[in-house]
Amino acid sequence: MNLEGKKALVTGAGRGIGRGCALELARRGADLVLNDRRDSPDLTAASEEVRALGRTAVAFEADVFDRQECEKLVAQAIAAAGRIDILVSNPAASIRNAFLDFDPRDFQRVLDGTLTSGFHMSQLVARHMVERGSGGKIVFISSIHALMPYARSVAYNAAKAGLDHMARTIAVELARHRINVNVIEPGWIDTPGERQHFGDEPIERMGPTLPWGRLGTPGDIGSAAAFLASDDADYITGAVLRVDGGYWCKDA
Repeated sequence: MNLEGKKALVTGAGRGIGRGCALELARRGADLVLNDRRDSPDLTAASEEVRALGRTAVAFEADVFDRQECEKLVAQAIAAAGRIDILVSNPAASIRNAFLDFDPRDFQRVLDGTLTSGFHMSQLVARHMVERGSGGKIVFISSIHALMPYARSVAYNAAKAGLDHMARTIAVELARHRINVNVIEPGWIDTPGERQHFGDEPIERMGPTLPWGRLGTPGDIGSAAAFLASDDADYITGAVLRVDGGYWCKDA
């Protein structure tokens, strides 16, 4: 999975899965453009970690839930790196509530942040890749929520399911341009966001009960992203790769 000479843009790269993807791409030789939300407390540290691996890292704050901010980010990334060979699209907004009580504004917010933002970033980067005529790799970070109908997650479940099918459709249209478009569905991943939501104790307690005996790590997802971004995955497009340690079948 040699990515020497490749230029990658990773959104939501400050922490968690996005950071894990950025670091794994860097370990395999890619230079990085990292993005995180405005006033991110994590983006600088993530960039320094990439540089410590001997790779170039340029960081831009932008709200990828907004089309104009996406346009600005992609333009900045191209100007800084010269081109974008790899996009890891990792935005998400998760608001949990019972279906009967779910605020329609929150529903729209989750769709905008989890599904529509992926459309914006992939379309803008794909246009650049098509114009260059050298192919490219687009990797969407989805979730097993696309498959499993968790209660109190109606908007997030719907957005991730839509993201999977959107990616398949994009893959069909971009195949003739030799742009591979694939999806990763993480299971339960040990990230700062998960620990903030569930607490340390439940995560430590539940990990050994899962089929693989632990929660996943951001590095697990990063390794999958590096594979899909590499020439080793040249003949893979429109695929959904579940990286969950068997979590989807934990109750079977």
